[in-house]
Amino acid sequence: MSERGQFRGGRGGGERGGGRGGRGGRGGRGGHQDAAERPKKENILDLAKYMDKNILVKFSGGREVQGKLKGFDALMNLVLDEAKEMTRDEEGNSSSRPLGLLVARGTLLVLISPLDGSEEIANPFLEAGED
Repeated sequence: MSERGQFRGGRGGGERGGGRGGRGGRGGRGGHQDAAERPKKENILDLAKYMDKNILVKFSGGREVQGKLKGFDALMNLVLDEAKEMTRDEEGNSSSRPLGLLVARGTLLVLISPLDGSEEIANPFLEAGED
């Protein structure tokens, strides 16, 4: 009966902070020590050079939006000003509708392209008779 007191609490061992679990000071993920050793992550795409310039953004649902890039974050969320949605019908006719200020969620982005210096080209993979 006197040994029963040792097994209370479910952790066993009677050591304070030792053994398994808990917030021990050694081993595992030590916190700020690991962060100092790792280099800082950098974005693959540097959007800073496109600030206040017109860009084209394609979304995963097929929508296309043009606008002036006003801001972004590490998750590739974008803020576009003077945004307009570009639509095309089956015949290839394009039209647009103004959206104004737009916040685009980064998880939905498929393509980000600057409008300056880029132009649409014919598809080189189409056969001559498929047009």
